[in-house]
Amino acid sequence: MHVPMEERTLAFEGFAYHCRILHQDRPQTVPLVLLGGSSQNRFAWLRHEKWLTPQCTMVTVDLPGYGAADFLPARYGLDFLAANVRHMLTELGMPKVNLIGTCFGGAIALRFAQHYPSYLARLGLVGMTKVIPDDYVDAVPRWTRMLERGDRAQIATELVQRFMSPAGTGLVRKHEVVSRLLYAQFMRQSDEEIRMSVEHNARLLSHEWYRDEPVPAVPSLVFTGECDTLCPPAMGREVAASLPASSFTTIKEADHLAPVERMAEFADVIVRFCTDQPLTGLPYCNPIESLGAATQAGDGPPSPLRAPAHI
Repeated sequence: MHVPMEERTLAFEGFAYHCRILHQDRPQTVPLVLLGGSSQNRFAWLRHEKWLTPQCTMVTVDLPGYGAADFLPARYGLDFLAANVRHMLTELGMPKVNLIGTCFGGAIALRFAQHYPSYLARLGLVGMTKVIPDDYVDAVPRWTRMLERGDRAQIATELVQRFMSPAGTGLVRKHEVVSRLLYAQFMRQSDEEIRMSVEHNARLLSHEWYRDEPVPAVPSLVFTGECDTLCPPAMGREVAASLPASSFTTIKEADHLAPVERMAEFADVIVRFCTDQPLTGLPYCNPIESLGAATQAGDGPPSPLRAPAHI
């Protein structure tokens, strides 16, 4: 089925950015907006489109500082990027969306939920944590120095080791293939992409990753790979427990790169979540855990994805 595609170049507070819209004329749910990680761009989801676009209009974006968008100085943090997402939705005429954020995109998505709750139908956070791991923070200055002196091979090796689970963690599908792809991606970075990466690292260390602010009681799902060692499942559970109407699960035989290692399964979770289909009993997922703050207090709104907790 052909889905009309549109590319838009917009500007927010003087910074140009780009979005890719795949229009679905007969949607089953509101538009789906995907915010990828720091090394992803609006084309990172091309292979997921065949599963996602039959259900709804799909939007991916290069926000300022990422992909092909304008360079963004590190003084602009998550508040700015969340406001940029709101600007995009206003420009696209999308007053209500399903918002899914992966890794760094999850931090932007959560800040967006806190500041602009009226836009949200559902919120999904993938590979998300409330605290950047200490060893990652400690490594950032070293990685920055490597980037500045052009030591791509060493930093590519270290980043692959950090993002992928180490041997012995558990079975991860396509581990070797994805490791090679990730390494090649880092090695292919242009000088401008390296400049953006350095600035991204500075942004991470100079702004709050997580802020304890109210989150709307919209259906929320937090998930990651069961073997994620960058943002382990325990960290994801903590995020889910802080949301008022959330559940948590993990995808089997995957780590932090679950969206790439198990594309069809990752897309199926997104489709089911966004169309209110059950997430229980899926052969590729571990049991759904109901962890939302309101759910635990017994006063949260019902959610179609909820099931008895299995912790």
